[in-house]
Amino acid sequence: MMLSADEWTILALSLKVGALAMGAVLPLAFALAWVLARTRFPGKLLLDAVVHLPLVVPPVVTGWVLLLAFGPAGPLGSVLDRWFGVTVLFRWTGAAIAAGIMALPLMVRAMRLSIEAVDRRLESAARTLGAGPGRVFWTLTLPLSLPGVLAGAVLGFARSIGEFGATITFVSNVPGQTQTLPLAIYSALQQPGAEATVWRLSAISVALSLVALLASELLTRRVRRGLHVL
Repeated sequence: MMLSADEWTILALSLKVGALAMGAVLPLAFALAWVLARTRFPGKLLLDAVVHLPLVVPPVVTGWVLLLAFGPAGPLGSVLDRWFGVTVLFRWTGAAIAAGIMALPLMVRAMRLSIEAVDRRLESAARTLGAGPGRVFWTLTLPLSLPGVLAGAVLGFARSIGEFGATITFVSNVPGQTQTLPLAIYSALQQPGAEATVWRLSAISVALSLVALLASELLTRRVRRGLHVL
C-alpha cells in the first residue's frame, strides 16, 4: 500500500478538490435547504426539481452544460476571462466546480431534512419571550439543525472526491491539475500491468467514502437522539 509520489499527488489533489467543492457549495446548499424547508412560493416544486436534477441526469450532461457555461464563449467563462483573466478549463478549480454541482443535491437534501425536523414550537416560544428572528436562528434553529448540516457537508465531500463523469467531460483528465482519484483509476485501467495501482487507488477511494458515510450516519443519529430528548 505504499504510494508513489504521483499517487500522493493524486490523493492530495482529490482532497483539495473535495474540500473546495464542499466549502464553496455549503452556504448555497444551506440557503436552498432553508428556502425549500421553510418557505412557500410559486415555483417551489420546480426549484426543488432543478436542485436535484444532477442526481438523475447523466453526469456527462452536467459536464457538457458546465463546458458550455464556463467555456471561452460561455456566459460565465467569457466574464471570468474578460474581467479577471481567469479560466477554469483544464484546472483543478474547474474540477471543484463540477464536483460541487454534483454534490449539491445530497447536501441540500440532508440539510433540508434537518431543518424540517426542528420543532417550530420552540422557535415560537423563543419569539414569545422576546428573541428576534436573528437570535432565534443563531441560538436555536442552527444549533438544532447543525448535525444535519454537518452530515450534508460530509456527504458532499464524499461525493466530490468520487466525482467522475462531469469532471472528465468539463475539464478533461489532466495529471496534476484535474486527475482526481476516479480519473486516475480510469487511466490506470487503460494501462497494461497497472493492476497494483488500480488496487491501491481503489482501496483509498473506498476507505475515504466509508469514513465519510460512517461520519454522516453518526451525525444523523445524533440529530435523532437530540430530537427524542426534546
